[in-house]
Amino acid sequence: MTAAAARDHGSYPAHQNQAGSKNTVKARLTANRPQRPVENDDYAAFARRILAAYARRVASGDVEALAQMTALAADLDVAIGQAVTGLREVGYSWAEIGLRLGITRQAAQQRWGQQGR
Repeated sequence: MTAAAARDHGSYPAHQNQAGSKNTVKARLTANRPQRPVENDDYAAFARRILAAYARRVASGDVEALAQMTALAADLDVAIGQAVTGLREVGYSWAEIGLRLGITRQAAQQRWGQQGR
């Protein structure tokens, strides 16, 4: 059973809050949004380490790889657009997305609003 199906059936496992106490909110009564995976912070840190290592390799004299490295910026922009589109599909508002990015909802919608269409 998928996490979404388990959540909809009320058998989603209870999560721990940051203080370590058990979450007593019933899954059926909460918003139909997936819980934030804990490993995302670790995954982002891993990606940063990879980029830093790549930068060191290029900086050590691989000038030919510089163009490939700059192409990563375009790939990252596409990935951010896909993430925003996915967040909108699961119900996040432009205001919520803009808040996380430190921009207004209007700026977020202007930047990524056309990608989901």
